[in-house]
Amino acid sequence: MVEMSPKGIIEYLLNNEKLAVLATEKEGQPYTNLIAFATTEDFKKLIFVTPRFTRKYSNILSSHNASIMIDNRSNELSDFKATKVINAMGTIKEVDKDPILSEIYLSKNKHLHDFFYAPSSALMMMYIEKYIIATNFQNVVEINIDV
Repeated sequence: MVEMSPKGIIEYLLNNEKLAVLATEKEGQPYTNLIAFATTEDFKKLIFVTPRFTRKYSNILSSHNASIMIDNRSNELSDFKATKVINAMGTIKEVDKDPILSEIYLSKNKHLHDFFYAPSSALMMMYIEKYIIATNFQNVVEINIDV
């Protein structure tokens, strides 16, 4: 990947990666999950789907604060220099599966159509407050999102 600006890295990863790691907590106990995600065009909101009977859903109801990590690792030694990582930090709430959000999510995750529309599945939206970007294994930049 050629050298990019911090905002370019955010845009690249959000548009090209399909999976992310969601970090939640409940009563001081951290918990992580793999999620399939999509973002709004302005990159200020990130959406994902989860069944309502999961620990992930329960943790979000308990504390709406969360972090979502997205990266472009290839599991090669070169990752130590080449990997780009973003952490989206913000609050998460359940939202209605309206036509606009449905299109955003399913255009990126067509294979999850049945999961998306299952009665037990909840559409969750992270309202992103900031991104933390890491490159070259140790270079870190923080970008606050203007609401």
